Amino acid sequence: MTQPLAGIRVIDLSRALAGPYCTSLLADMGAEVIKVESINGGDNARQWAPFDGEHSLYFDSVNRNKRSICIDFYSDEGHRILERLIAGADVLVENFRLGTLDKLGLTASRLKELSPELIVGSVSGFGLTGPLKDDAGLDQVVQGMSGLMSITGPVGSDGYRLGVSIVDITSGIVCAFGIASALAGRAAGHPVSTVSTSLLETALNLSVFQGQRALSLGEDPVPQGNDHPTIAPYGTFRTATEPLNIAVANDKQWQAFCGLLGAPDLIDDERFDTGARRSSHRDELKALVEAILTTRPAAEWIPIITSADIPCGPISTYTQVFASPQVAALGLVHDSRRGDGSALSLLRGPLSLDQVATTIEAPPPMLGEHTTEVMAELGYSDEEIRQLESERRIRRREQPRAETR
Repeated sequence: MTQPLAGIRVIDLSRALAGPYCTSLLADMGAEVIKVESINGGDNARQWAPFDGEHSLYFDSVNRNKRSICIDFYSDEGHRILERLIAGADVLVENFRLGTLDKLGLTASRLKELSPELIVGSVSGFGLTGPLKDDAGLDQVVQGMSGLMSITGPVGSDGYRLGVSIVDITSGIVCAFGIASALAGRAAGHPVSTVSTSLLETALNLSVFQGQRALSLGEDPVPQGNDHPTIAPYGTFRTATEPLNIAVANDKQWQAFCGLLGAPDLIDDERFDTGARRSSHRDELKALVEAILTTRPAAEWIPIITSADIPCGPISTYTQVFASPQVAALGLVHDSRRGDGSALSLLRGPLSLDQVATTIEAPPPMLGEHTTEVMAELGYSDEEIRQLESERRIRRREQPRAETR
């Protein structure tokens, strides 16, 4: 695969989810990512369930294609190691609270001295200014504060959190986009030194037309279960067996849908003859549609509906989707082995370049798995490395080389 970020070195000081998700995407594009972890247990996510033996699958899910070096951040020698790493880097990624880099002695001026063209990518909870800038921000808290929870869940509910940490994940994507843009700008002679986003800024940008409704009309959207908030029929519908998601998004699809349902009279029904009227009469429409759909099983409806170019599909569990022919055809799951030899199946990244999918070159690293080799690259001798280990300034874990296929 073409690797557009080959030759770019990223120092990853981030932990948990938003920052690691960002750096995993950069690694997919060929960047060399060195994950710098604290000697006091490393990335917090290593302690989080679910576990496969001693291994956190939470951690494994977002730390592919990286190397791990483990140091004592707050010792003088640990600080020197960190500065030597930064001196050879193109990008530094962090998701500490505001001011933490300064406390580590990594002020903007010091970073400029160490690496004049360094790009610092940061994810905070609430942004660089304002009354909440120093507050800790976590995904679910920001889901609630941003309005996302207010539109998610059954009709009449107080709102649900999404089933994954969507704000952390998308903040990582936004930060990766900002870093890639900064790298392109640097190459084109338009350099920037910092790229920052926050959970709140990203979450609000996820509001799209729902947020725009509130801004322009002063209307607060509310939860509508599994139905689309403005388009109908578009949502989850009962059949004779399991429910289906069906998305009829325009008049052409509506006419085709009425035909395949055997209900052509609905096309000219004044309640449903435009998208706006279908939305206004959504409850009546859903009842009519489900009365027909419940006469046949889902497995029969899917090919009928999709043959008319109307998006339609089941509600799959993750084990079902991982076993699906489409996932297999895309090569989304890669088998690998961790540094200790244990087997691990991983999802590759979501991008393809020149029609070639990204790959997993290395599984998630064990804590300190690459300390020795990275220290050697920085110019430390074997004796110096052993001495620093004995003084508990670094941690290393010698393991057989991991394999992927």
